[in-house]
Amino acid sequence: MTTSSASQASSQLTRSEWVSTLPPWRRLLAMFNWRPVYDIDQRTRQLKSEIEQLRKENKRLAALESRLDALLLSADSSSQTPPAIGSN
Repeated sequence: MTTSSASQASSQLTRSEWVSTLPPWRRLLAMFNWRPVYDIDQRTRQLKSEIEQLRKENKRLAALESRLDALLLSADSSSQTPPAIGSN
């Protein structure tokens, strides 16, 4: 029986390759499509990848927002109040 290594697990396996890594009893169930475990596994990996990308994007946006806040605060504190109209 072939077992998958960590490097194979991280790469995308075809359905037949994935089934070949299963124990014999599970292979039989997979042949009958007892449960769409392969599809669920692939979708789970895809969703985890998308979640990680969203987390990175959120961090990037938070950093940009804090820089923008800092710029606005420094602009407010360094700007002078314009003189009132009509006062001499």
